[in-house]
Amino acid sequence: MIEISLPSELGYEKVATSAIATLARPMGFSQERIDDLKTALSEAVLNGIEHGNGLNGQLRVQIIALVEQSALTLKIIDQGLHPLPSLNLVRQERTDHRGWGLLLVKNLVDEVKAVVRPGRNELQLKLYVTSW
Repeated sequence: MIEISLPSELGYEKVATSAIATLARPMGFSQERIDDLKTALSEAVLNGIEHGNGLNGQLRVQIIALVEQSALTLKIIDQGLHPLPSLNLVRQERTDHRGWGLLLVKNLVDEVKAVVRPGRNELQLKLYVTSW
């Protein structure tokens, strides 16, 4: 298990994506799957920074990576200031071109689950090494 704790400031998502990509390479993920993983993780962390923690640099976003024989599970945890929406969402047209984050996450990983409790959002992402 690997744990990363980041302040809720834009830009720190790159620290998480770099570390997790380094972890995923020796597991046997293809470069294409690593790129998917980096995009999904970046969007999940940004969601935690912006929405879950309200861009409050004093609040942390935790990333927990669990390495299994044929899969990598990531848990992205924020302080839950705004609860995660349902993952069965359909993106509404917007003029600001935002709102793609969780849809991207959902389509780039093999499994995604949201666990919402008062004061805590946890987005769980799972990628299988042999899925592609």
